[in-house]
Amino acid sequence: MAAASYSVRPLDESTWPAFAALVERNNGVFGGCWCMGFHPEGVGKGTTAEQNRERKLARVRTDDAHAALVFLGDDCLGWCQFGPPGELPRIKNRAAYEKGRTAIPDWRIACCYVGKGHRRQGVAAVALAGALDMIAALGGGSVEGYPESADSVSAGFLYHGALSTYERLGFTRSRKIGKHRWVVAMLVKPR
Repeated sequence: MAAASYSVRPLDESTWPAFAALVERNNGVFGGCWCMGFHPEGVGKGTTAEQNRERKLARVRTDDAHAALVFLGDDCLGWCQFGPPGELPRIKNRAAYEKGRTAIPDWRIACCYVGKGHRRQGVAAVALAGALDMIAALGGGSVEGYPESADSVSAGFLYHGALSTYERLGFTRSRKIGKHRWVVAMLVKPR
């Protein structure tokens, strides 16, 4: 499928129904996360999928959840979640991350998700490029991501995205924080 047929829209109340439909078609994403795992509330044993859904919707309604959604027609196929560190404070490999941290980025790329049946078709790359474009529109700044090598994890579990996708879009490796996970960074100019 050609990437040119995709469109990118922000997660907001108008795109919520399509986002929710994708999440529901995919078991709430990772068993009911609803893309809440990197927000301050997080997810865990005491949280239900319905609570995560309601928390995500509340964040969308208050413009406190950012994501670039990839569409084919009216169907949402995937997304790239981004936001300032206060919006997305939870990251994997936190101890290793903090040990080598020298500065706090302006923006973080957190969850990259593509629904079943659409993986390895360029959706994640379109979503990441869309997130960078939205970051530029929001004033730009330093951006970090935490991807893994695509050959180290199955496509369904690359929730931070593939390292090669980030590098193709101009990110550079900063440091390793896990067996296969990297901190990658780039500066996005405002537009």
